[in-house]
Amino acid sequence: MGFEFRTVASIAMEWGGAARLGPMLAPRWQARRALVVSDAGLVQAGLLAPVLASLTGAGFAVEVFDAVVADPPEAVVLSAVAQARTFDAGLVIGLGGGSSLDIAKLVAVLLRSEQTLDALYGIGKVKGSRAPLVLVPTTAGTGSEVTNISIITTGETTKMGVVADQLFADFVLLDAQLTLGLPALHTAATGIDAMVHAIEAYTSRHRKNPLSDALAREALRLLSGNLLAACRDGTDRAAREAMLLGAMLAGQAFANAPVAAVHALAYPLGGHYHVPHGLSNALMLAPVLRFNAAAAAGLYAELADVVGISGRGTAGERAEAFAAHMQALLDDSGAPRRLRDVGVTDNSLALLAADAMKQTRLLVNNPVELDEADALALYRAAY
Repeated sequence: MGFEFRTVASIAMEWGGAARLGPMLAPRWQARRALVVSDAGLVQAGLLAPVLASLTGAGFAVEVFDAVVADPPEAVVLSAVAQARTFDAGLVIGLGGGSSLDIAKLVAVLLRSEQTLDALYGIGKVKGSRAPLVLVPTTAGTGSEVTNISIITTGETTKMGVVADQLFADFVLLDAQLTLGLPALHTAATGIDAMVHAIEAYTSRHRKNPLSDALAREALRLLSGNLLAACRDGTDRAAREAMLLGAMLAGQAFANAPVAAVHALAYPLGGHYHVPHGLSNALMLAPVLRFNAAAAAGLYAELADVVGISGRGTAGERAEAFAAHMQALLDDSGAPRRLRDVGVTDNSLALLAADAMKQTRLLVNNPVELDEADALALYRAAY
């Protein structure tokens, strides 16, 4: 069996480590002008203050770009790059949710590149090097800290991805203390997002390999076993650390064995209805699991063992038990259960199905081929 596995250069996990980020980074690079990419909510919550104090205390000149929003449009990327150039940043630090990390990756590339943002969309289109890149997640969900992918909203309702090895960070810090303030619903949505990454990596039609499989299984074990505890008690340190570690492992898995139909169907929900990415994945998960069981029952049966579903049965029966278990987990987490619960209207399902078909980069990885009629049926099942 031949395969290649790629990931970030260095990962540190330390409770409270964000307040020591300066001393961690100072020996790694000579650059001392750092742009921190984040969002206004984290600044207002006071999460950045100890990080900035640590950086300045270690001799860094720091500027903050805090205009990141959910589903960030191209204008946010360009604004961040302009600020980085004006400041003459030599180092880019992304601190926040997946959107902040995605923006930071592109800023690090465009800071050193003459390419336009448009030229980067697709797989392997980035040329040359980038500025040093540090990523610090504040949610246990996207896994963006360890992926080579950045998703940007283009136009009114569409999203485009940049996939390139230059987007792998130089250094990742996992500090679960940063996730303590996350509300229960956001904890649920981001945790489910991470579980979808693990499940889809494990069943991906392309580049699935023993390393990605091992990471996906361990990620799903950690995430499924700690999601409800983290939702019920946001201060549960053990649960928060397990969720952050699980999300990172799932990110490593799907960066190498790419995600598929759940994500392809989730993206139009974000584009048209601004449903948060993790929540849109949660809403589409059970219908897609049942649709894919025709080809992936054996793999889902293996994942049933991972999440601790007792009993025996055929591969098909175990796969159905797995789908039912995941649905129950979503229900118990308090996340909305149906598309209608998040404002999606019945008369838009055909439009969503047509849009999902544009996600060819993802659909090719699905274990079962999926056409527009299938997509519509899946949206109806989730409605």
